[in-house]
Amino acid sequence: MSKSTTVEAPADAAARRAIKPVIVYPNGTLPAPDMQTLDTARKTLTKVGEVIVAPRDAATFTVPKGHFFRILSIDGPQVGDLNLWNADDLSERFFSGKTRALHATHVSVGDRLWSSLPSLRPMATITHDTLSWYGWDEDGGGIHDVIGTRCDPYTNRLLSGGDYHHCCHSNLTRALGKAKGLSFREAEKHVHDVLNVFMCTGFTRDTQQYFMKASPVRPGDFIEFFAEIDLLGCLSACPGGDCSATHSSDTSACYPLKVEIFRPDFALLEGWSFPERNAYRSPE
Repeated sequence: MSKSTTVEAPADAAARRAIKPVIVYPNGTLPAPDMQTLDTARKTLTKVGEVIVAPRDAATFTVPKGHFFRILSIDGPQVGDLNLWNADDLSERFFSGKTRALHATHVSVGDRLWSSLPSLRPMATITHDTLSWYGWDEDGGGIHDVIGTRCDPYTNRLLSGGDYHHCCHSNLTRALGKAKGLSFREAEKHVHDVLNVFMCTGFTRDTQQYFMKASPVRPGDFIEFFAEIDLLGCLSACPGGDCSATHSSDTSACYPLKVEIFRPDFALLEGWSFPERNAYRSPE
């Protein structure tokens, strides 16, 4: 969206714009996970479960603390919207905004998915990503973003005037409700901003608008996580398919996604420090 102004720039406008930026959370201030230990443990993985997520639908899965899970492309280029909760407490959930601030707009190996306040602790650590080669393209696009929200029927109605019932928000809500025995309205309040798995996104250089483009994901690609707490996950196979054209559609080519859960040799995780809830306590 272009922004016009009738306000004349001040004489020192160029000097103000030239001020150098400051990284809010510099590298080295955030405790880093022991990736060597995780790399060793992931070489011993035994698959203990899997879930197939149908196109334009969502499914839940559970991952015990200390296990690994993968999200895989299996039939064609497909993006997914991921929600995560503490398996025992839905009020603790993935905090995409803080994850973005602590790491970057797009996440990959070594980055962690952080939980909501007041818990603020790592829920999962990314341990492998077959699309990590992509980096940043000429349009400024990257993979696995934490900047988008999720396609939802409310925005769809706002922009188009029509009703669409297979938006990722709707899919996630129905799947969570089914898993937890909640009505749609009860479940809906727990659905939150997502990790856009496999999605290629960025901001345009001229108008700074959020864009999407065809995902580079292909069958066999996957992103892998280490569960730092007991997790309840929910994944929606976006109705936009590879999001090359739209994200709320019954006409886009869509494919299933697979979630696989793995148990490592726990002896290799001996001494791993699983995170407690954040220790800050308000004086009030």
